[in-house]
Amino acid sequence: MSTITRPDALGATHEVLNQVPPMEGRNLYLDHAALVEGLEREGGGWAHARAAEAGAFWGAEPIRWGFEANEHPPVLHTHDRQGNRLDAVEFHPSWHRLMARGVHDEMHALPWNDPRPGANVARAAIYLSGTQAEAGFGCPITMTYAAVPALRATPEVAQEWVPRLTARGYDGALRPADQKPGAICGMAMTEKQGGSDVRANTTIALPAGAATGAGAEYLLVGHKWFCSAPMSDLFLVLAQTDEGLSCFAVPRFLPDGAKNAGFQLQRLKDKLGNRSNASSEVEFRRAWGRMVGEPGRGVPTIIEMVGHTRLDCVIGAAGGMRAAVAAATWHAQHREAFGRRLVDQPLMRNVLADLAVESEAATVLALRLCRAYDEAAAGDEGADHLRRLATAVGKYHVCKRVPNHAFEALECLGGNGYVEASGMPRLYREAPLCSIWEGSGNVMALDVLRALRRTPQALDAYLAELDLAAGHDDRYDAFTESLRDEFTRPDDLEHRARLVVEHLAIALEASLLIRHAPAAVADAFTATRVAGGGGLHYGTLPAGTDVGAIIERHAPQAA
Repeated sequence: MSTITRPDALGATHEVLNQVPPMEGRNLYLDHAALVEGLEREGGGWAHARAAEAGAFWGAEPIRWGFEANEHPPVLHTHDRQGNRLDAVEFHPSWHRLMARGVHDEMHALPWNDPRPGANVARAAIYLSGTQAEAGFGCPITMTYAAVPALRATPEVAQEWVPRLTARGYDGALRPADQKPGAICGMAMTEKQGGSDVRANTTIALPAGAATGAGAEYLLVGHKWFCSAPMSDLFLVLAQTDEGLSCFAVPRFLPDGAKNAGFQLQRLKDKLGNRSNASSEVEFRRAWGRMVGEPGRGVPTIIEMVGHTRLDCVIGAAGGMRAAVAAATWHAQHREAFGRRLVDQPLMRNVLADLAVESEAATVLALRLCRAYDEAAAGDEGADHLRRLATAVGKYHVCKRVPNHAFEALECLGGNGYVEASGMPRLYREAPLCSIWEGSGNVMALDVLRALRRTPQALDAYLAELDLAAGHDDRYDAFTESLRDEFTRPDDLEHRARLVVEHLAIALEASLLIRHAPAAVADAFTATRVAGGGGLHYGTLPAGTDVGAIIERHAPQAA
């Protein structure tokens, strides 16, 4: 009997060739040119060294923590073994490592602890690095950051909780907040019958004693369809009182150290993505809380929180895009096909450059928006008008661009991108969240119209920002002139709201890129997004685009 197997070929079937090396040892801040430039430009340059230190940290071991936290999602324990209510959420240790470092880096509190000009921009630079390692922990970090301005509506509540929420210590154990080095805040607004229509909420709040109004004690009864970050120490909750929908601060433990027994977790949500983070349903069975803000003014009170969480949706979306561009470009730099590296092939270069242009547009918009928050906090009325409108515009458009951006980046890796170990499926599952959380597309488009009706000065401030780029590109000038015409036809504006908001966002991104980005990036964006010279998918930059310069600018730099 003969054999066709050559002895020297035995054992050679699994030689690893043409595979991409791990993208390790990156500084997630320093290799993001648009972020480095934007931090300085928008007033946060004083935090450069701090952002660089954070970027180096988040580009190393936390990448593994992110994988582990998603592979071992949180588990709800409603009762202990004796049958007593426990209402505890158990997390993998890597989740707690992510949270502890996020708090250490003051992602949750930097502008409140160091309110100098540029503080929100500085925070964004650090947040953009951290959420590239893992986006899930950004939810409780964001809500803790955003709760502070809402709590300040009632000084006696703020005096108790703001120092805890802004502390740089983290302890994820279920124990009273005064026994921990810091506290985390969650939120429970949405009910099953109302969704975004919070005025349809049926949860009620009854006075716990003779006192009523801001700072008074109440007992809450009802059910919340979504309770974000249910492991938190404190929650901002909306409930009905005799005066109307009001806001309440509901802690996990009472002032005397006893558990707030009326706060009962029902189940954790089984979500598409964001699996490292817990989202839940919660029932209030005479849960104790204190009113924040004035009776019947729950929405205006909590909107202070919502504005900041929407800001973080834009920042988080920009972070997701940056992570996608880095992964796709790294793969293309190290993978060969048809005799050439992928990054050297014209069509792949077009795709990579187009993805990078979108990423840079999102980054510059996010940082400009942060500067508006800083300036508004300093008393600049024009900046306040700009941030009101631009937050809704940016939240609508930037967050909607992420899912297809993540898909195209995933496709750059081919079959490898469809495998969990690449990290791309997790990035893809995470992509829709920022568009849905804190107001999905229609809600945001309507919020833009609401802002225009209530504060017409907001449009003036927005258009003034656009005018800063006037005269540099005829295509841009024609686009913004057409945009102004949109507001001369108010009768059907709601019907056209999505397109109008999209154009507002594109105009702002174009204005920022024309003024601040390299010519290759600005021209590519203007040619495709403003002048309409691109196709429906990424990789349709026109001939003559300096794709090499764009790719080089956005290429990750691993150790």
